[in-house]
Amino acid sequence: MKAIWNGAIIAESDNTVIVEGNYYFPLSSIRPDYLRESTTHTTCHWKGEASYYDLIVGDAVNPDAAWYYPSPKAAAKQIAGRVAFWKGVQVIE
Repeated sequence: MKAIWNGAIIAESDNTVIVEGNYYFPLSSIRPDYLRESTTHTTCHWKGEASYYDLIVGDAVNPDAAWYYPSPKAAAKQIAGRVAFWKGVQVIE
């Protein structure tokens, strides 16, 4: 699977986990130069607290376009150490 935004491959892995229709990529498969920590946090009742990354490709910024659960609840342990995408990021095979 590949995560692509603004013409750049942000992540690539054959080891993704699908939860609620979202592909979670291993953090090690993501190009760190495209990520910037965001101050945004949200809470999911069964996964826990999510943190976000902005995506930066060239001069383009996609705020909060990637999220992860630093300490997921037990029911979501399979997404520990993984990142998912939205906001126009294409996930393709």
